[in-house]
Amino acid sequence: MSDVNRNRAATLTPPNGVTAPPNDTPSPDEAPSAGPGDAVASREGLLARLGIPHPLRWGFLGVLVFMTGDGIESNFIAPHIAGALGAGGTDSAAMVIGIYGVAVLVASYFAGVLSELWGPRRVMTIGAALWVVFQVTFLAALPTGSVGLIALTYFLRGLGFPLFAFSFLCWVNHTVARERNATAVGWFYVVFTGGLPTLGSLIAIGSIPAFGGAATGETWSMALSLLFVVAGWAFVRFGVHERTGLGRIAPREHSAARVIASGIEVCITRPKVLLAVVIRLVNTAPEFGMFVIMPAIIGTELGWGQSKWLTMTVIVYAGNIVFNAFFGALGDRIGWIRTVKWFGIAASALGLLAWWYVPHLVPAGSEWGFWLATAAGTVFGIMLAGFTPMGAIVPAFAGEERRGAAMAMYATAAGGATFLGNAVVSAVLPWGGPGGVVWTFVVLYALAFTVLCFLKVPHEAEASGH
Repeated sequence: MSDVNRNRAATLTPPNGVTAPPNDTPSPDEAPSAGPGDAVASREGLLARLGIPHPLRWGFLGVLVFMTGDGIESNFIAPHIAGALGAGGTDSAAMVIGIYGVAVLVASYFAGVLSELWGPRRVMTIGAALWVVFQVTFLAALPTGSVGLIALTYFLRGLGFPLFAFSFLCWVNHTVARERNATAVGWFYVVFTGGLPTLGSLIAIGSIPAFGGAATGETWSMALSLLFVVAGWAFVRFGVHERTGLGRIAPREHSAARVIASGIEVCITRPKVLLAVVIRLVNTAPEFGMFVIMPAIIGTELGWGQSKWLTMTVIVYAGNIVFNAFFGALGDRIGWIRTVKWFGIAASALGLLAWWYVPHLVPAGSEWGFWLATAAGTVFGIMLAGFTPMGAIVPAFAGEERRGAAMAMYATAAGGATFLGNAVVSAVLPWGGPGGVVWTFVVLYALAFTVLCFLKVPHEAEASGH
């Protein structure tokens, strides 16, 4: 008998050893009253039912606030850099953003392996510090017009957000129960996408004109992002005390070199992990590619302006926010593979085509045309959430003993989508134009669909997962 049950039995046994008969209807004076502990338990129960690990609740808020700061620039940074570089700045800006994508790719991998080695909270602090320091230097570099200096500072700043955000995702995966895994990952992407680009773009809509508009307003909006990033870090640092993430997670007998190489090793020994990582890499690549090509299309070519483009972005990815948790729960219920295949891949490809073609089919600059184009884009944003169960699929192929290594590769793919999206734009745009870029992403979705047809989640993970 547990100590709790012994104590309970003792309270039901009178001193003479004779057990009193049960009384199922206590008098009003004997009825227990709700205390502070009951309120805490109720909140924990609600969060658990929603799929959010209660000990990490402040971390989810911290990621939302941090990524809001990171997302303020997301839909004007390419033309802003081009303007700072002057004549011929468009091609140089594409190069700078491409280099930034490389930084995100590298940092995403190290977010996973360093979380295993040092603990997620410490890695999140390093990421936040890198972001703040090199955001300041990047802003100082812009007025110089130096391509090299701007590229270097933006590259180094690109190391920041993956170390912060994807380390927290590793923390979530080490904390949540397997049967709620996809749901918890869904909530991570609710707050991640809620900040980048949704709330970030919403803030930019107001802050750019408030700071004087044009390049000046954009520069001060990027300075404002520092406050959000620091606040997001503070929520995690002082609000989250869950012990798993406070120190080393990897086995003590594993050397640092072994832990750092573990992500690559698991892809070699478990090829299905590599295939799942490739699918996750394709997942949000179109999102980041559209960030590059669509501002000029919507804002300039089709005549709706920067404010309308930012508004479109907020609405499109608001739909994604709402449905991330939904598709995570749906994956736990009907199957992770099935959810990703039909909602994440097939429906996202159709939504992407709708987002590209509808704005070109309606009258340019028309009010009703803008809202119809936004509705088409929202279909893409919603269906993109269908990839949420990939956060459960990747570690399921690795097995419990290699879970950390698999999450390092998953984080690499999540961050690498930034690199892939920018790379597709750089490679295809000069000869295929924006339409060729969109169709390249559709072809990548088709390849991901084909690969997924040959994958099946291990039986034991599938049985516990849904």
